[in-house]
Amino acid sequence: MDFVKDLDNRLLFAVPKKGRLYEECLQLLHGSDIHFSRKSRQDIALSTNLPIALIFLPAADIPKYVAEGNVDLGITGQDMCVENEVEDKIDELLELDFGKCRLCVQVPVRGEFQTLDSLVGKRIVTSFDAYARKVFEKLDQQRGQKTTINYVSGSVEAACALGLADGIIDLVESGDTMRAAGLHDIHTLMTTQSVLIANRNSPHKELIGKISSRILGVITARKYVLCTYNVEQAKLADTVKITPGRRGATVSKLDSHEGWVAVSAMIAIKQKGEIMDKLAESGATDILVTAFNSCRV
Repeated sequence: MDFVKDLDNRLLFAVPKKGRLYEECLQLLHGSDIHFSRKSRQDIALSTNLPIALIFLPAADIPKYVAEGNVDLGITGQDMCVENEVEDKIDELLELDFGKCRLCVQVPVRGEFQTLDSLVGKRIVTSFDAYARKVFEKLDQQRGQKTTINYVSGSVEAACALGLADGIIDLVESGDTMRAAGLHDIHTLMTTQSVLIANRNSPHKELIGKISSRILGVITARKYVLCTYNVEQAKLADTVKITPGRRGATVSKLDSHEGWVAVSAMIAIKQKGEIMDKLAESGATDILVTAFNSCRV
């Protein structure tokens, strides 16, 4: 297949090529009705129902490709955008609600240095060396010292135990890896999650808008369910307070039961049990909760 020719006039959408972000992205693409088939180890896949080509890249490289216009759209972490120094060159369209973690300064639990200030002039190991230099540059100027920032691509948490660093800067999700290495975090530099980003000069503005809308629909569907129930008209005001919906509940008369109405409203999935209990206590009957795969809000 001549991929160069097939990429003509297609929107190029960069997606993390492996790991947990890749699995999350596959679910997001499926829910957005973007059809494609990726052959083993192939880093380009053409959509069969939209003029889109999916480009599978390391998540750390995606911000630069989007910023420079090599691809139109991408999914990566906010931390990667900061590390690549492209925040002012891209549009962050959506926070995707997965890949959440913190970028933290970490030190040995029983180590000599237990504050950010105490690490000024010492040795820091990280894979976020560009961002780390920005952080310590200001502190170095204030203290008249020079902090050593060394780049390591993997196993950053081992640097202190090996005597290579006095502290590290790394991502923390659950904290299990950090604690297993005898470290704890003493300062959070940023919170981060996966985001949908776009090149500001892409010629595919309309299609980018359509994809963004579809992805937002999938994200919203993960947070909400549809709650429907029947209730006497006299008790409607009480139950609508429980299920106000995103922009108001939908209410319709029940022809077969005089004085009764049917109500439907979107409710937060995390609160569905409590909401159903309250509805039952308020006199609602036939209470149903229905999940959905996507929506437009």
